[in-house]
Amino acid sequence: MNHNSTPKAALIVVDVQNDFCPGGALAVPDGDRVVEPLNRAAAAFAAAGLPVVATRDWHPPHTGHFQPFGGLWPVHCVQNTPGAEFHPGLRLPADTILLFKGIDEQLDGYSAFDGVDDAGTVLADLVRQLGVGHLYIGGLATDYCVRATVLDARLRGLAVTVLIDAVAGVDLQPGDSERALAEIRAAGAQTCRVEELTL
Repeated sequence: MNHNSTPKAALIVVDVQNDFCPGGALAVPDGDRVVEPLNRAAAAFAAAGLPVVATRDWHPPHTGHFQPFGGLWPVHCVQNTPGAEFHPGLRLPADTILLFKGIDEQLDGYSAFDGVDDAGTVLADLVRQLGVGHLYIGGLATDYCVRATVLDARLRGLAVTVLIDAVAGVDLQPGDSERALAEIRAAGAQTCRVEELTL
């Protein structure tokens, strides 16, 4: 395949936020281990002149997503709280596109495709505007927001590669992350490690 027929790539960094890292309200076990490989990936994409998109859970204080209001999850990543901030070790390029998701009181908003930028543009439109056909995805958590983002991308016909050393799962049920990875591979997504990236 010559380079001209290779779809343009973008990196999607999913929800690397304080509340999903150790000590947070909804901590993913060893969730902070994704930070260093994602920093390397983001630097590689920036050096190649390729877009980086970072999502944040950005929940209103009162949402059906939370246990007190009938949802599955403890209160986490509430808008404008320290828990909703990116992990302090995460190094994103200056021109990273920020998406906010989970902002609707009625919807879980797991997928990056549920997020919007400051102008209200959704990821599907951003991808189209940028001419991107291949998403490289890492972040938290493998079995929820990463899984949902990958499956939505595949439904839209995008090529997807999951950065296997830059994801970590909640595993509410033992094995959830492994099942999620099997599901995304079955949907046609590829996996690789950050050091295997060829941009």
